[in-house]
Order: sequence, then C-alpha cells, then structure tokens
Amino acid sequence: MCKKTPLYDYHVALHGKMVPFAGYWLPVQYDSGIIAEHQAVRTACGLFDVSHMGEVLIQGKDALNNLQHLLVNDMSGMAIGRARYSPMCNERGGVVDDLLVCRTGEEDYLLIVNASNKDKDVAWIKEHLFGEATMQDVSEEYAQFALQGPNSMEILMELTAKENIPDKNYTFNQHVDIGGFDCLLSRTGYTGELGYEIYCRPQDAIALGEKLLAAGKNHGLIPCGLGARDTLRLEAGMPLYGHEMNDEITPLEAGLGFFVKMDKTDFIGKDALQKKGEPKRIRVGLEVVGRGIVREESPLFIDNKQVGITTSGTMSPYSQKAIAMALVDVANTKIGTKMEADVRGRRIPVQVVELPFYKRNK
Repeated sequence: MCKKTPLYDYHVALHGKMVPFAGYWLPVQYDSGIIAEHQAVRTACGLFDVSHMGEVLIQGKDALNNLQHLLVNDMSGMAIGRARYSPMCNERGGVVDDLLVCRTGEEDYLLIVNASNKDKDVAWIKEHLFGEATMQDVSEEYAQFALQGPNSMEILMELTAKENIPDKNYTFNQHVDIGGFDCLLSRTGYTGELGYEIYCRPQDAIALGEKLLAAGKNHGLIPCGLGARDTLRLEAGMPLYGHEMNDEITPLEAGLGFFVKMDKTDFIGKDALQKKGEPKRIRVGLEVVGRGIVREESPLFIDNKQVGITTSGTMSPYSQKAIAMALVDVANTKIGTKMEADVRGRRIPVQVVELPFYKRNK
C-alpha cells in the first residue's frame, strides 16, 4: 500500500497527476505538462517534492570508520557542513545504493538514500555496523523539496538572507530560517542545474511549499513532477539506481570510477572490484540517428552481434533529440561508434556520444 508524503494534499490542490512511485503517491506531472516543467528548470526554476527520499543518521565515535567501511568514496577530511556522494557496494562489487552523506556534527552523519532502497539500506547498514556507532532511520522526521534552476538563488533570497544560502556545490547550512521555518539547506540536486535541496519538518511542508511558490511567482517557478525529474537527470547524464546501477552492476561499469577510492584501506566490495579488474562494459551516452525513441532494456547490436543494452532513454526536451544511456562492451564505446537498438523488433540506428548530453552554462 502506497504512503503519502507530507505534501500529498498540496499536490492534489495543484492538480498533480498522482502515481505510485517507490512506495509513495507522487505527482508525475502537473497541468503544465512534463516538457513545460523540464524547460522551466532549464530556463527559470522548478520545485519538486522529494520527501520520499530516506534519511539515515549514523552517530558515534566510530561513525566515520563505519562510513569508510560501507562506502567506496573517502569520507575522511570532510568538514561539518560538507556533503559527499558515494555508491555503497556489496561483497560482489555490485551497488547496494548510491547516496549522499552530510556531515552534520563532529560524530554525526546524515545519509540521504533512495526511497526504493531505504529499508534495504537500513538493514544492510545495521548488519555491518560495528564499534561505538549507532544508526537511526529518521526519514519520518523530514520533508524535502528540490528547488532547481538558474533562478533558484533569487527565489531563496526572497525568503532568507543571502549569507544563509550555501555558495559552493555539495555544502549545506543547518537551522536556516526560510520563510519562518527551520530548515537544512544544501546546494545539491539531480537536474544538472544550479539548485538547492530544502529539508524541513513534515508539519511545515505545505506552508513552506506555498511560500516558495509565492516567492517564485515572478521568477518563473512552477511545481514539477517525477516525469521532468527523470528527463532532466538523463540529459545531465546522471545515473539512476535500478537503471544504470544495481546489485549486479559495479560503480566502475556505471561510470562512477571517480568516486571509487581504491587507495582506501578497505571497504565492502574492494576485493571483488580488484579481482574483476578493468570493467568489460561501461556506461555510455547514445543519440538516435534518424527517427525513433529508445527506452530502457533495448538490446544493442553491431552486425547482428549484441554489444550492450540500454538502461534509460527518452526524447530530450531541451535538445529535441532522442537520447539514451547504455551499458556497452568496452571495445565499442568510442565516440561516434554506430550500432542499432532493438525496440520491440524494430532496429533503430544510434551512435555513441559524449556524456553528459546537457551541461549548463556557468
């Protein structure tokens, strides 16, 4: 049975088209439509409800040691007020989840995990927790907005002082007064644009959402749903759990090698990654040559030999080109390599292109 986020009534009032997603009822779009919502984020600003995301608090003298063991990225040297992204691997080197770690105190770390994986992540962390460290699932204590787009800072400045707004990517400020509500404000997002994520108490969520929309009225802000969130992250070349990575796909195959610190003393999955060696397949970007749209799980062929499979695909609202991401044999990943995607028995020509498909003008 699907749960409701604290913003459910807010979505209904705004005519959000509600669908089940990761165990919650969430809007896939509003009356404006996915393309308009996508373009608003690229050119002005969009407001997303991401309250379905999970929050896990790890505290104690050995909190950092636990994170170093659980995560492939290096969490040492992270100051309070900094955030860091990392995949979390199983013993086979596959990805249990990918998550964001916020250091909120000397011995306190807040993990932001994918909603569909939250229970799995909590069980995994609990199973591997050691020493003087505790773990709490605090997901019910937070509602979360993503305010994304080039006008996001101006909108926040209508509701809080400029000095309260984090000025560097992957940083955050705690106890920020936004429109009279106590919030954690981070400069993070999943759209490829300048953006912020706002964490507040569930009971404050609807009133804060209304204030944000009112503050953004003259800045082009509109509410956005899951549809635009997916097309935006795909244009930005950002992987999605369950598509570009899962329990069998390694972070190296998913193109996340930058976040895998093999020089760390140890972490779960390190031995498996070392034994596997250089990945035999990696994530690439594809662009359709001609007509057609390629979705996920379309086999890819060169001369009738399968060389890969697509993991996500859509028509890019910004570039008006059909794009996809795929896992492809390393030998066939050179930019410009041509292949065919089998979409329900129809072969659609595609070619390998550089990721990301879209990069914002800074």
